Amino acid sequence: ERTMLTTLSVALLLINTPQAPAPGPQQPAKAVPAAAELTIAFDGIETPSGAILMQLFDAEASFDGNGRPARIALAPVQGNNAVARFEGLPPGRYAVKAFHDLDGDHALATNPFGLPIEPFAFSNDAAPQGGPPSWTAASFDVAAGRVTHRIRIR
Repeated sequence: ERTMLTTLSVALLLINTPQAPAPGPQQPAKAVPAAAELTIAFDGIETPSGAILMQLFDAEASFDGNGRPARIALAPVQGNNAVARFEGLPPGRYAVKAFHDLDGDHALATNPFGLPIEPFAFSNDAAPQGGPPSWTAASFDVAAGRVTHRIRIR
């Protein structure tokens, strides 16, 4: 009788214990998209000092609504050029807002009417139209691998 109770206890334990799923066919590993290395090259710099401060956006709502950028960078000016690099970016669509920080205060200097008095630029050399250009005008595609985007500082 004791053996029968032990056997019954083991059987009940096995029935109530969750079992690992039976091994099935191997699922193929999901491919991880290759990352992009984006270089932003600034040209047309007239004052060979200071740095270019820039914001890289990966979403229209953030770019158009002054939201949080995906990345930021400070690119020291060397002669009439400056370069910033972003590694490990997912391929996609991006846009840049940048300005030449001439006075080193890390803020865009403006006149009493709020208009910039330090040189500035947007990706695609998009021109401001009563304010910053739209995402549509400034955004560009970044593919996997090394990509360079040139911007002229105004």
